[in-house]
Amino acid sequence: MAGSIEKRGENSYRLIVSGGYGLGGKRKKYTKTVKCKNKTEAKKELAKFITEIESNSYVEPSKLTLESFSKRWINDYAKPKLAPKTIYEYERLLELRIIPALGHLPLSRVKPMHIIDFYNLLQENSVRKDGKKGRLSNNTISHYHRLLKNIFGTAVKWQLIPINPLENVDPPKIKKREANYYNEEEVKQLIEALQDEELKYRCAIMITLASGLRLGELMGLKWECVDFKNNTIEIVRANQYLVNKGTFTKDTKNESSNRIIALPQSVMDIIKEYKKEQNENRLKCGEMWNDTDFMFTQWNGLPMHPSTPSGWFGKFLRRKGLKKITFHQLRHTSATILINAGLNIKALSARLGHSNTSTTLNIYSHALKSADKTAAEKMQNIMFNEDSNTSEIR
Repeated sequence: MAGSIEKRGENSYRLIVSGGYGLGGKRKKYTKTVKCKNKTEAKKELAKFITEIESNSYVEPSKLTLESFSKRWINDYAKPKLAPKTIYEYERLLELRIIPALGHLPLSRVKPMHIIDFYNLLQENSVRKDGKKGRLSNNTISHYHRLLKNIFGTAVKWQLIPINPLENVDPPKIKKREANYYNEEEVKQLIEALQDEELKYRCAIMITLASGLRLGELMGLKWECVDFKNNTIEIVRANQYLVNKGTFTKDTKNESSNRIIALPQSVMDIIKEYKKEQNENRLKCGEMWNDTDFMFTQWNGLPMHPSTPSGWFGKFLRRKGLKKITFHQLRHTSATILINAGLNIKALSARLGHSNTSTTLNIYSHALKSADKTAAEKMQNIMFNEDSNTSEIR
């Protein structure tokens, strides 16, 4: 199949390939403009272009709809790079509202006004599909915005369209909510209420409080990752559940999520007690026991369903009359207490498995403000000798 290259401008080349015949017996010509540093790179792009045409995998941009490209994007971009749960959510958003509303539009002809009209549609009261009254929240609409911006951003990188229409559209404003959590007194009440509860759940709550683990990371813990000598646990995996996949094990959220966390001796003692109980249950099960090595399991050793601890926790709080928080907010509780105790942000970020400290600063700004106020009070005492326990500054 023949091909040629035309220089269009600085670092810009047009690829021209002739192949096959169209209507009226005319020779078909395919063109594509690419950005390359030099003609050598352009020749490589031309070879790829010819291969796409010969294998019938090339789709002319003018004929490529948002629906057809989104399917290609899921297979070629999302699946190799993103977590299964994220892919599942993206596919759900596409099928639920994006494809029905915008899927028929040619990718190259989607304009900011199409996106704005789509967001206006999402804000109508009749758009909900869960039977509840009212419009979709701005937070929900922001999920659609992030997905569309990602899809069109990839289309720009793949040189299918010149600009991303989402760059000129603002998503609805989201009112930032402070993360709910327990203060130190409420933590003490929680620990006291746990004393007579099933050891498996008491152990799960205490580990989460002490470490700030994500639920999936807690469910992914194996005994091989527990170091009783040094009182640490190692986080290297997470367990999740999807309707179309069941319970599965995956890598942690990001590279920095792989970490070793030190735990208090009292929590390690509970873990030892729980390990002894699990060993006894394993012996009782005999051949029915599945030796998965997971710390938190079903009666037969298979991994516990990832939502089981959070479901149990909500019922436990209602039963004990304690303040309602979610299981994930135990993580916020752990982080907030450590901030107030004076742990520096870099150490806290590493403990929580955040990819950078800016994430930690953004999520826990409320606790940092409180800690900063405490710091000001301490400086008041030090500078003006208002604390009887503080020696005179000379």
